[in-house]
Amino acid sequence: MKRTAPPAGDLGLHSLEELRLRVADLGPRQELRWLRALRRDDRSGARALARELERRRVARMAELRRLARLFRLRRGLFRAGCRHVAGVDEVGVGPMAGPLVAAAVILPPKVFLPGLDDSKRLTAAAREKLDAEIRRQALAVAIAEIPPDEVDRIDVLRASWLAMRKALDGLAVRPDHVLVDAHKLADLAMPHTSLPKGDARDGSIAAASIVAKVHRDALMRRLDERYPGYGFARHMGYCTREHRRALAALGPCDMHRRSFAPVAQLTLFS
Repeated sequence: MKRTAPPAGDLGLHSLEELRLRVADLGPRQELRWLRALRRDDRSGARALARELERRRVARMAELRRLARLFRLRRGLFRAGCRHVAGVDEVGVGPMAGPLVAAAVILPPKVFLPGLDDSKRLTAAAREKLDAEIRRQALAVAIAEIPPDEVDRIDVLRASWLAMRKALDGLAVRPDHVLVDAHKLADLAMPHTSLPKGDARDGSIAAASIVAKVHRDALMRRLDERYPGYGFARHMGYCTREHRRALAALGPCDMHRRSFAPVAQLTLFS
């Protein structure tokens, strides 16, 4: 149950421990009033709380500025008349096992996703939390998977393009413009902008990278149960020492990409 904070002018009537608990529940609109009152309190503990609250305010403002930079390009597209801007990204290009996955996300004009960043910079727990929040706020989310045998057949670069196009085709809302990480999708029948390192520079692409990464990691955990011994749940199919040792001991399974060198060498000499 949310605590009811006492009026800022009555802070002296409350113990420091109670104030500490109440300050933890403050919303942004209440913080400034409480900050002023805590600074007027003669108790050293109250002034320490004021410093803590000020650090929290400064950190939140810095995060808001960072998020604003992440969506700067999208704001320009909105001003140019776009209504729906999609971000698209793929994960699983480098692994020697498992599917290649792409996600496309359309976020609403007003969106608040504290901590949003390139999925590679985030912990698994942070990605899971953001994935749930992205899906809750998004106007549309779509995911596409390219299985390992298809990656082998058309090569990993074309598989990346195919996955992203499929994800965009799967959106329930058609985007006016697409922001894509690094790739130029020449045959895409809608305007798009390619951003090198886009998953670290643009909020829509970052959101897509998180959704794709969380989805693929969940797939690899399920494959770990289906194909025990390879350690898929730990290395997610990447070419780690553990994975190479398991591959040498067990040989490739259906989820391994035969066109990737470590797997191809085993297949060639088996």
